[in-house]
Amino acid sequence: MVTYDINEKRVNKVRKILKKYFTWVQNSVFEGEITLGKLEKCKRELLSVIEKDEDSVYFYEMEYKLVCNKKVLGQEKNYDSIII
Repeated sequence: MVTYDINEKRVNKVRKILKKYFTWVQNSVFEGEITLGKLEKCKRELLSVIEKDEDSVYFYEMEYKLVCNKKVLGQEKNYDSIII
């Protein structure tokens, strides 16, 4: 899972990078499975865009699929079809 708090000037660039690697599930939230190699590539791309003194990107790693369950109250949204 990845969440972010990015300056408005850079948010679209960050979202575009994350959409290459993860599924966009909510405004600043992405989720999905990724290899370590692709994760490192994603982080390098993000570092080329973000300002470390202003922006934050949080990566939540779940090592075991069995201990992570997603429960949704209400409608589960799919943002993949939204074009920005």
